[in-house]
Parts: sequence; C-alpha cells; structure tokens
Amino acid sequence: MTVVDVDGLSFEFPEDWRVAKFDAWGFYRDRWCRMGDGIKATDLLALDPSRVAWFVEVKDYRTQRRTKSIDLVDEVAAKVFDTLAALLPAAIGATDHQERGLAKAVLGATRLRVVLHLEQPKSHSKLFPRRFDPAHLKQRLRQRVRAIDAHPAVIERGRMGGVGWILAGK
Repeated sequence: MTVVDVDGLSFEFPEDWRVAKFDAWGFYRDRWCRMGDGIKATDLLALDPSRVAWFVEVKDYRTQRRTKSIDLVDEVAAKVFDTLAALLPAAIGATDHQERGLAKAVLGATRLRVVLHLEQPKSHSKLFPRRFDPAHLKQRLRQRVRAIDAHPAVIERGRMGGVGWILAGK
C-alpha cells in the first residue's frame, strides 16, 4: 500500500497505483503557481493500473468551518482545470523525474475522474453544521466538469463509492 497524508487524513492506495500530492510538486510550487494569482491544484493526482487518472480534492470540515468566500464547487472545478493545464508543461519541463514521469503517464490516461472527498461532522450542530448535501454537490460538480468527467464523485468516510483506495485511521 502507498499511504498519502492530506491535511491529517491518510489515504491508502494499492501498490500498483501511481500517486502524488500534486500541490506539493516542485514544478507546481516553484514554477506553475507563480505564473499568476489564483492558480491552484488538486490535492492528489493518481493513476490506476487501467490508466484512469484521478483528480482528488480533499476537504475536512469536521472541526473547522469553511471560511472561503468562493463556492465549493467552483473551487474544486478551478483546481481541476488548473491541474489539467499544468500537466503538459510538467511532462515536458519538470526537473524531478518522478513528477515528469507521472505527468506523462496521466497525459496518456484512457479516462479522467474527478473526486471531491468531503468530510463533515457526523451529526448537525450549531458549532459544526453539516453544511453540504453531497448529492447536491455532486450534481453541481457534474455540471461544471462534464467535459472532463461526466460522473464525478463526492465521497466521504463510510461512502467511498468504490474509488479504489481507502481512508485509513480515524
């Protein structure tokens, strides 16, 4: 298993998957995001053995409220678009061989998948409300990224939807 930590959540991927924290890539941090204000990236970029590329954005609102003014679906869609835009330059110009290799492999993917992993409190409270309806988010995300993935996923612990990886720990 390959374990990747994103904001305190540990994701376990099978060994035959290629996985990276895209927003931690040197190419992204040192070159791509410096091209302009507002350039963002998805948290995880993964490629499964059947050459399906996964763009995964992770949000954990179990202990903190959302404070950003941008709509959540708009934020996720923008991160997916920016990540896609970075892949070709990374495949050509990344100085890290692993980053370049994964970017090239993703460019050869047979399918693209978009996933929003959204953790919310189990029960609604005034301090930490369950603010988002996953079904509504999924429908809105589908409208925004339809040309990339006609069936994006909005998942959480306990409802992983057969994505191929698991969430470890608490």
